[in-house]
Amino acid sequence: MKDKILITGANGQLGSVLTKKLQDTYGITNVIATDIKLNANFKGTFEFLDTTDYNSIATIIKEHNITEIYHMAAILSAKGETNPLHTWNINNNTFLNILEAARLFGIKKVFYPSSIAVYGKNAPKNETPQDFFLTPTTVYGMSKAAGEHWANYYFLKYNLDVRSLRYPGVIGYQTSPGGGTTDYAVDAYHYAIKGENYTCFLNETSVLPMIYMDDAIRATLELMNASKAQIKTRTSYNIASMSFNPKALEHAICELIPHFKMIYKPDFRQDIADSWPNSINDNEARTDWNWQPKYDLKAMTVDMIKNLKETYKPENA
Repeated sequence: MKDKILITGANGQLGSVLTKKLQDTYGITNVIATDIKLNANFKGTFEFLDTTDYNSIATIIKEHNITEIYHMAAILSAKGETNPLHTWNINNNTFLNILEAARLFGIKKVFYPSSIAVYGKNAPKNETPQDFFLTPTTVYGMSKAAGEHWANYYFLKYNLDVRSLRYPGVIGYQTSPGGGTTDYAVDAYHYAIKGENYTCFLNETSVLPMIYMDDAIRATLELMNASKAQIKTRTSYNIASMSFNPKALEHAICELIPHFKMIYKPDFRQDIADSWPNSINDNEARTDWNWQPKYDLKAMTVDMIKNLKETYKPENA
């Protein structure tokens, strides 16, 4: 029997790209995309799903004979600070619903997206290690740190095969940003392509870990396709790719679009960025399941601009 994949949050920045990749990998009929609303351009099998409702999750699992779950539904860091209690409910109670359903229905594997937001200001800023203790200062980071511990708990207590990555800021041309603190690094490319300057909500020296969407999706599938024996970390794996500040991004874009400028007006998101690492150490991922990034800042910028130029052609505007 072929694997049947359930993905929650399929309309999100990462979820929408991951859904398409899963469809390409497993076949469009074997991927059940879910969200609280339908994307008009979606192709494939879609179910409306509120993941705060356990019974709805259970119904979809039974109806579609689900064998694996990718739980991508979440509220991100900057948006999360506007309504902390709602963010906690969406990010944690939904994951507990997924874990319980996975346990009771014999799901083979569950993927849980974590984040570098789990670290706090006490963590080493450079090459932050996998196992440094977590003291996040945002509700998003708190929720993701708690989710990591629940993932580990369900593995230890029930032998549920839960796997997780701590994503850096994810940059891609395929979708719009979803309310994160690293959104500037996506928005800047869009403004540059449109011939406009961009006002950045972080200061020009704020170095943060980033990853190109193609690498993030590939890392997710490589983790999920690794043998169970290879997975030694049952909280969440650090994955690293590149680190840069807004000024470095501005320079990289200017290499291809010379008249582009960024204006720096930090807002509340600056405090969030200041609490995060400059770079993270991902030796465990490289050792356990051979993770290697392919894109650096220059290669990412070339690919982003090439693809966004297609998006902003007059017929697509």
